[in-house]
Amino acid sequence: MTNNTLLTKDDFTLSEEPLNLFGEWLSDAQDSELNDPTAVSLATVDEDGLPNVRMVLLKGFDERGFTIYTNFESQKGTELLASKKAAMCFHWKSLRRQVRLRGDVSVVSDEEADEYFESRPRGSRIGAWASKQSRPLEGRFALEKSVAEYTAKYPVGAIPRPPYWSGFRLSPVSIEFWHDRKFRLHDRIVFTRSSKGGGWTKTRLYP
Repeated sequence: MTNNTLLTKDDFTLSEEPLNLFGEWLSDAQDSELNDPTAVSLATVDEDGLPNVRMVLLKGFDERGFTIYTNFESQKGTELLASKKAAMCFHWKSLRRQVRLRGDVSVVSDEEADEYFESRPRGSRIGAWASKQSRPLEGRFALEKSVAEYTAKYPVGAIPRPPYWSGFRLSPVSIEFWHDRKFRLHDRIVFTRSSKGGGWTKTRLYP
């Protein structure tokens, strides 16, 4: 960790490395946010270029990118597989902070997906089989019936990961940090790079 990074709690704009800074901010959010500090809005586009956005939960981040998990046959799953691009936005109201990401998307390895799937509560693993995510549902009873059927199918022991369920990793080419200030004179810095794995360039922005 660089000296600049150590100074970010006093002035985050001095940071020269976005992932370390994001880790600091996420840690602060985990201490201050009452609900779901890892909640993030995920934006995708459909085949007509019309945007869709929804809240999901971040399940991990490192130098490779930011990871979520979902049903590949859901709306977000099909759109991510088609475009291989997405954007994310974290907003921590208690801290008056926001982080925006944009970049390319790839599918995680089977080993990563299996490991995360096994870590989920048993009911969530059953739910991954029972729910035809994003598709029409005639009534709550149909969902509950499907849950009961898969509960009976997997009463004990391991539950395999559905073949249509896995994870996506967004590898950002842009990460912007925003901190609210008085009179809307906010602090903003954006880190950009030309390709995955490349070096970062930092720019300070007008609010």
